[in-house]
Amino acid sequence: QVQLVESGGGLVQPGGSLRLSCAASGGSFSDHIMTWHRQAPGQAREWVATVAPGGATFYSDSVKGRFTASRDDESVYLQMNSLNEDDTAVYYCQDFDSTTWGQGTQVTVSS
Repeated sequence: QVQLVESGGGLVQPGGSLRLSCAASGGSFSDHIMTWHRQAPGQAREWVATVAPGGATFYSDSVKGRFTASRDDESVYLQMNSLNEDDTAVYYCQDFDSTTWGQGTQVTVSS
């Protein structure tokens, strides 16, 4: 079964930027719908963005205009700009078609 390996999380100041990556191990998701979700402590997991196999993207209202999802043949990415404290969460990538989740990577926005 394909496994998703995430990277790129960390601590960033308000207004800063961060780029998350999600790579496949043991398979390929090149023809699968991929998503990004996030979950803050005590909160439900929230959908953030979707990237279709052809590259079409969709975003939640909370991140639209600030985040950009993309993909190539190997990985899925989430470029996050103009970050604020409300963006603090564990971010997960998901292979929607196989319902496979990554391990999550912590993003903390704080001064």
